[in-house]
Amino acid sequence: MSTAQHKIGSGFGAQSTADDVLRGIDLTGRLAIVTGGYSGLGLETTRALTRAGARVVVPARRPATAREALAGLEGAEVDQLDLGDLESVQAFAERFLASGRPVDLMIDNAGIMACPETRVGPGWEAQFATNHLGHYALVNRLWPAIRPGGARVVSVSSRGHHFSGIRWDDVHWQHGYDKWEAYGQAKTANVLFAVHLDKLGREHGVRAFSLHPGGIITPLQRHLPKEEMVERGWIDEQGNALNPEGFKTPQQGAATQVWAATSPQLDGMGGVYLEDCDIAEPAPADGERFGVKAWATDPEQAARLWALSAQLTGVDAFRD
Repeated sequence: MSTAQHKIGSGFGAQSTADDVLRGIDLTGRLAIVTGGYSGLGLETTRALTRAGARVVVPARRPATAREALAGLEGAEVDQLDLGDLESVQAFAERFLASGRPVDLMIDNAGIMACPETRVGPGWEAQFATNHLGHYALVNRLWPAIRPGGARVVSVSSRGHHFSGIRWDDVHWQHGYDKWEAYGQAKTANVLFAVHLDKLGREHGVRAFSLHPGGIITPLQRHLPKEEMVERGWIDEQGNALNPEGFKTPQQGAATQVWAATSPQLDGMGGVYLEDCDIAEPAPADGERFGVKAWATDPEQAARLWALSAQLTGVDAFRD
C-alpha cells in the first residue's frame, strides 16, 4: 500500500533539531551508514545518531579530513568512498559486506551542488553521477547487508528538485549545460530513487524516503562564487547571512533526515518526500517553492529512472 503524500502532523517542524526528533529513541546496537557524514548536515547527523547509541560508518571521499572531523566521536568509523567513481563504490561495498554487519539505517547524504560543468566516469555529468548514480550503485551493492524487516534508506534530496525533472533526452547535459537545472535533475532523481526503492523493498520490510533538509549555509555551497550568493540575497559582502531566520542551523537541517531514518511515526510508511520533519504536501502550481513536484513522485518515471540507472551502472539488486 502506498503512503499518501500529505502531512501527518508529526509535532515537529522547521526549528526542530536532530536531537529533538531522537529524544526517547535508543539506537543501541543499530548500525547506520551516512555518506558524507563528516561535513555540514552529515556531520550533525553522525553526531546525533551516535549520541542515541548507533554505530555510524562514514564513507568519505576525503578520509583523512573525515577522521579529523570525527576525532573523539565514539561510535563513528571512516572508510574510503568516492561516489563519482563506481570502482570506488564497489570496493567500499565489498569491504563492508565482508565485515558481515547488517545495515539498519542508510542515509544517502553526500552531494554536490551547482558545480561548473564536470565530467566523471565515462563522461557522465558530475551532479547526476555523484548525487544519484553513485548512491544508486551503493545501495544496490549493499542490499545483501540491508536488514530486512525494519531497515530504512533515506535519500537526501532538496527543494532544488523544483528546478528540473529528468531530461530523458539528455540526462548527462551534452548540450547547453546549466548548473542549477543539472542540480535540479539530480535532486529529482534522488526523490524518484526512493519512490522505486520503496516499491521494491517494502516486501522485504525495507522502506525508503526522500527529503528536503531546508536551507542551510554549509560547505555544499563551495562551488558558488561569493558574488552569486550576495546577488541571491543569501549573504552580505562580508559573508554574513542576510536573513538568518530564513536559514536553518546545521542541527535543524539534519533533523528531517534523522526523523526519516528513525521515527516510529513513519512505521509502515515509505516512498514519500519529507520536509520540516513531516511528510510534505504536493507542490502548488503557483510557483511557490515548497512541497514536492509531481514529476518527482511519478511511479512510472521512477521505474524508468531505475532501469536507466541499472543500465548505466551495471548493478540491480532486484534483477531476476
